[in-house]
Amino acid sequence: MEEATIDEASIVSPGTSITTAKVLFMMADYGHDPTETAVPYTVFKNAGYEIKFATEAGKAPQCDKKMLEGITQKIFGAKREVVAMYRKMVLSSEVQHPLAWWDASFSLDPFDVVVLPGGHDKGVRQIIDSARVHELMVDYFPKTRKPAGRKVVAAICHGVLVLASSKDVEGRSVIRECLTTTLPAKMEQAVYLATCPFLGDHYKTYGAGSEDTEKTVIRALGHPAQFKSSLNPGGFIVEDEKYNYISARYPGDAYLFAEEIIKLIESFSRIQ
Repeated sequence: MEEATIDEASIVSPGTSITTAKVLFMMADYGHDPTETAVPYTVFKNAGYEIKFATEAGKAPQCDKKMLEGITQKIFGAKREVVAMYRKMVLSSEVQHPLAWWDASFSLDPFDVVVLPGGHDKGVRQIIDSARVHELMVDYFPKTRKPAGRKVVAAICHGVLVLASSKDVEGRSVIRECLTTTLPAKMEQAVYLATCPFLGDHYKTYGAGSEDTEKTVIRALGHPAQFKSSLNPGGFIVEDEKYNYISARYPGDAYLFAEEIIKLIESFSRIQ
């Protein structure tokens, strides 16, 4: 899937942030999309934000190698400048020394923003299906409720599946009341059909014949009309009206996704 090529410096320059936010990237050990991870990371670093990563047991996360090297990178993967961002990111102390979200003492409360990157590789099921992550999100997400909430949750592509799967004791997803987007079914089907002759079911995270991401997310909502989407390859995000929750579709949205998160964070300082 083609993604927009934008210089991150045109989005935000160092020192532009009004307040220093604490941002946490919640990730599986392996398989997330490098663009959906490295672009927000780089933009947040340029804004002067404090960044941490968390994986299940504190293992340094690695993104999907198919999106970073070989013919798959050239056709479907990260752009050259994003690969450079990723190479720099993985050498950072934040990535090399992540927190462990399985630890009983771990909490999301110290963080202003929780980011859930996407990715197609089956490794991301580690976080999507984690009962511990669901527990953490059920506790944290209500703290994003407007107007009093000053926490932010942001998810892109398959990251939205984490929220769709995070349900309270009555079986209601944390995003049941929200407007949201995720990877559109037509995009998912198109890239799967285009690549299955040589990549098999790589682009179907739960295997060939499994439910499209869009359908899974819609089932978690109170009404199908809450799902918003676009097939326009340009940047597209959805900001919910009731919660400080921002969602995006795919790697092509990554720059806008990061920019809108920053705008939302900085809007808090203007609210009396």
